[in-house]
Amino acid sequence: MSVTGPQGFLAAGTASGIKESGALDLALLVAAAPTGEGGGGKARPVPTAGVFTTSRAPAAPVLLCRRHLAATGGRASAVVVNSGCANAATGEPGAKVAARTAELAAAHLGVPPEEVLVCSTGIIGQDLPFAPIEEAMPNLVSRLERSREAETAAATAIMTTDTRPKQTLVSRAGFSVGGMCKGAGMIAPNMATMLAFLTTDAAVDPKMLQAALAAAVEPTFNRISIDGCTSTNDTVLVMASGGAADPVSPGELTEALTEACADLAYQIMADAEGGTKVAKVTVTGARSEEDAVRAARAIADSALVKCSLFGADPNWGRILGAAAVSGAAFDPAAVSVGYGPIRVCEAGRATGHDEAAVRAHLEQHDVEISCDLGAGTATASVLGCDLTYGYIDENTGRS
Repeated sequence: MSVTGPQGFLAAGTASGIKESGALDLALLVAAAPTGEGGGGKARPVPTAGVFTTSRAPAAPVLLCRRHLAATGGRASAVVVNSGCANAATGEPGAKVAARTAELAAAHLGVPPEEVLVCSTGIIGQDLPFAPIEEAMPNLVSRLERSREAETAAATAIMTTDTRPKQTLVSRAGFSVGGMCKGAGMIAPNMATMLAFLTTDAAVDPKMLQAALAAAVEPTFNRISIDGCTSTNDTVLVMASGGAADPVSPGELTEALTEACADLAYQIMADAEGGTKVAKVTVTGARSEEDAVRAARAIADSALVKCSLFGADPNWGRILGAAAVSGAAFDPAAVSVGYGPIRVCEAGRATGHDEAAVRAHLEQHDVEISCDLGAGTATASVLGCDLTYGYIDENTGRS
């Protein structure tokens, strides 16, 4: 199971008609009083935390979520998510649709509108029609369940160019964390064209939950990059039902949330638009963690590095070149570069290695790139991917 794995959550997904294909496109996640494995309990507000896009053009749903969380002191009863339209760059009409969606769901669930959060994903600049949402809401609410089928329908309904739903469940002694997300393109730190929804039955207050989520997002969703592009809609939300009997420490919660986010982040990268490989870029020997992240991101974002990954071409000069313009401080004569366990550059110069073994590593789905800057002790990793014809086709309307 995933988002309904932790106690106290129900989910549903349906086709509202926002997507002309008739695919699932509307999801609902509700914190509810337990009523057994099937069926729905009454929606209730629970501690909720969020991390949002850094874009200066946030979508209407992002603005609504921030406003509602501030008004409730970090509590929510439900999240409504549509795919097929981002409701971004839509001005006042878009803001009204987001607000009406929250009001509609609130009326059906018997909670105040401020307790309902709204998220959207899809093409930017298109007006989101409200009529399909209004018509589908009764059916969506009636489908609420705590079941694998219901949560998978919800995870499918939030997809855009994703090829498969992305779900996770992390179990700990006394509590668990579930999650679902979407994302396959327009992915870059910090966060990306991604929506992620996490649930936990840990008993925590909003402040502790927000701190744990921020800590979990930084080394996971903030360190993935498919194409170096950041979206207007990026959102990560976590709701805590408090259904677990035993108390949970901040460290335990952060660790479990980080594991869940890391799993979902990898699934995003493994489903990258047109992607055939996931590359873990690890920079060591940096003067600071900030420098390590800077260099790792530059390498992961480099179009030249991405193309060499696609062609299984061990052109390590592209890695050095990307690190050299990242802003990280280092002496080029101290740098080492490797693919998997094989060093191809030491002290800034080529070193003898088994070229066939390197190419064999680069032909795998999961590739490792290492770059030791030789300037300190800090380290950081970023997940990247290759750049393929499939990505170009997807983003030029040819697919």
